[in-house]
Amino acid sequence: MIRLTRKLDALVAPIDTTVTLDFDARQKSRQRVTLDDGRDAGVWLTRGTVLADGDILVDAEARLHVRVAAAPEALSYVHCQDRLLLNRICYHLGNRHVPLQLTCEAVAYRRDHVLDDMVAGLGVVPRACCCAFHPEAGAYEGHGHAHGAGHDHGHHHATESHHNHPAEDLEAAPRQAHG
Repeated sequence: MIRLTRKLDALVAPIDTTVTLDFDARQKSRQRVTLDDGRDAGVWLTRGTVLADGDILVDAEARLHVRVAAAPEALSYVHCQDRLLLNRICYHLGNRHVPLQLTCEAVAYRRDHVLDDMVAGLGVVPRACCCAFHPEAGAYEGHGHAHGAGHDHGHHHATESHHNHPAEDLEAAPRQAHG
């Protein structure tokens, strides 16, 4: 089995394959995965390592370069131009310790009918979407891999296929006004 043991800060060789992981899997530093080309691999990183879309994993000999891709997930998306109302929605979701992906006019969270009902009760009906999920890192987690607007790790190179930035993923989701 392939054993991926390091995360590179920058791409130094062509990508050999990718591994597509959802948010939960990107939080695990040790796990068994199936690469997108069908091969089995083990991720064996330093405990606490969090992976982000575009990160590069390598084996011990640095012969195999694997790009991490964030898997699309079932999300609820709330677009709201009323900043006070959007702040209230984020407050109530955050008060329930729900991971949130934020833009200036929107918030996304994992689809959950109870949370959707709560948000609707605040005045905005969430829409379903299927996008890569990049929630904010917790305030006590340090820098981590939170992806805010304009944040770039420098992972995108001409040899890689372009993936939407998380904010672009959300902005592509259906918009609505509150009401």
